[in-house]
Amino acid sequence: MNTEEYLRDISEIKDMMNKSSRFFSLSGLSGILAGVYALIGAVVAYYLVSISGREYLILDGKIFNYILLDLAAVAILSIGTAIILSTRKARTNQETLWTSATRRLLTAFLIPLVTGGIYILIKISSHHYGLTGSLMLIFYGLALVNASKYTIGNVKYLGYIEIILGLICAIYPGYGFWFWILGFGIMHIIYGSLIYFNEDSNSH
Repeated sequence: MNTEEYLRDISEIKDMMNKSSRFFSLSGLSGILAGVYALIGAVVAYYLVSISGREYLILDGKIFNYILLDLAAVAILSIGTAIILSTRKARTNQETLWTSATRRLLTAFLIPLVTGGIYILIKISSHHYGLTGSLMLIFYGLALVNASKYTIGNVKYLGYIEIILGLICAIYPGYGFWFWILGFGIMHIIYGSLIYFNEDSNSH
C-alpha cells in the first residue's frame, strides 16, 4: 500500500467515524419555519394582550392560559416540522435518522431545555413573570450549545446568540417580548436560511 492509498483510507475511516458520531440530517427549512411559527405566535400573543386591556405580558387567568397554549403550539409545530423535514432529508441522503448520534443529540439538547422549562413553570406558578423571556432564551441557547457537539458545528453559534440575547433581556425585562421575537423568530429564520442556501449550493 502506497502513501496515497494509506492517506485515502485514513480519510475514509475518519469520515465514517464522523458520520457515526454526528447528526447531519438537520434541515435548514425547519429552522426557517420554526422562526415563522414563532413570529405568528408572537402576533397571536400580542393580539391576546391587546384585547385584555393591558399593555404588558404580566397576565393572570384565561388570557395568560391562552398565551401558554400559543407558546405550546409554536413548540409542537416547530418540533413536528423538524422531525418531518429531517426524516425526509435523511431518506434523500440514504441515511438512517434514528441512530446513536441522534439519541446523544436529543439527550444533550433536552436536559438543559427540560430543566429550564420546569424552572420557568415554577417561577410562573409563583407569579414571577418578569424574566420569563430571558430564561427561555438562555436555557434554549444552553441546549443548543450542549447539543452542538453531536451535530453540525455552527449550531453552537445560534446558541451563543440566544444566550447573549437572554442576558441582555434580563437587563431590560420590560422588552422581553421583543427579545423573544428576535431570538426565536428572526434569528431562527436567519440561521435556517444560511443552512438552507448552503445545502442548496452544495447540491449543485
